[in-house]
Amino acid sequence: MSGSLAENLARFRKARNLSQEELAAAADVGVDTVSRIERGQRQTTRPSTVTKLAQALSVPPGVLLGMALNAHVVRDAEIGRLRQAITASGEVPGLDDLADTAPVSDWPSLAEAGHAAWQAYVDGRHGQLLYALPILLTDARRYVHATTGDANAAAQRLLCTAYRLGAGIAGRLDLDDLAWTAAERALAVARRSDDPEIDTAISVRYLVWTLIKQGRTADAERVAVKAAEQIEPRMLDRDVIRAGVFGNLLFNAANAALRSGCGDRAQDLLAVAQSVAVRAGGDNATEAAIFGPRVAAIQLVEHAVRRGAPETALQLAEKIPGPRGPVPPFWEAGHRLHLAHAAAQLRRDHLAVKLLDEARELAPDWVRRQPLGAAVMRDLVDTATRRRGRHFAGLAAHYGVL
Repeated sequence: MSGSLAENLARFRKARNLSQEELAAAADVGVDTVSRIERGQRQTTRPSTVTKLAQALSVPPGVLLGMALNAHVVRDAEIGRLRQAITASGEVPGLDDLADTAPVSDWPSLAEAGHAAWQAYVDGRHGQLLYALPILLTDARRYVHATTGDANAAAQRLLCTAYRLGAGIAGRLDLDDLAWTAAERALAVARRSDDPEIDTAISVRYLVWTLIKQGRTADAERVAVKAAEQIEPRMLDRDVIRAGVFGNLLFNAANAALRSGCGDRAQDLLAVAQSVAVRAGGDNATEAAIFGPRVAAIQLVEHAVRRGAPETALQLAEKIPGPRGPVPPFWEAGHRLHLAHAAAQLRRDHLAVKLLDEARELAPDWVRRQPLGAAVMRDLVDTATRRRGRHFAGLAAHYGVL
């Protein structure tokens, strides 16, 4: 199913033999909301409203939004909305989005929308994130504008998270300049949040990531190490958030060092991160950080692959501890892609195919966008000496080789 929300809402409503009034009652929304959406008079409909309408029509929200068949295809209009939301500014006449006539969201709804956007990001559901994030950024800015005191500081934290998600998704889509802008704005907002030290460190991590993508590896390592030093947990500190942010900064610093050709320094940085992960006790995945013993061990494997030691990578993978807490699917999928690369280098093609298949099952939308997965799959196709069957062909199609 494709088409706009307006077209799909009207189509599904009629197919279910519902009037606008009946659909509005079933979804617990105003009939004017249904009418305006179908007439195309609402350019932005909050994800919570889309979810209610989808449930009333017994279809997934993605289908109602027209994302189901081509979730991996990013349309220019979606990029345009993301760019507009990130770069909106009261400092530039005509770019301020605070004049929206819709009611300002209440805090519980806004916080729930923020967590849902983050979940879509870690799940690799890019289509839903690209729809929800511009709305979240606008709503968060308006809530900041409408509040003072503690409520304002909490809203600044949410706005900071939204900007970081903007940096993350822009980076995934190779929109590096937009990612940098979003990360800079996250850093500026972090200083006004109710936890400025942590939010500043997290925002620096996204800046470091954009520096790495720009090839500025020496700058990236220096910035990451400095930020890590400022947030480093003390010996008996059991704060899992602080430990996670510190460890993630070291991951980025190690990645930058390796890309600069400093493999030994990268190993030293990862060793520090791993010791903190072991002390943390379990794996954890929050808006602040993804960290823990399994996560740190996965980083060691990935660095072995990147430094050209595939056999070592596969040996290290056998020693990785099982998850002791949540590890996001995209993180596990990325681990499989690196192992698939190692296996393909060693011409263990059956293992490489198995790992690519596992990665696809874990995060299908996310892996489509990973150059590493496409490169490994292309290598397997090029070196295949005979037909490999429909399953192999399906994998090749999923990774964009066909």
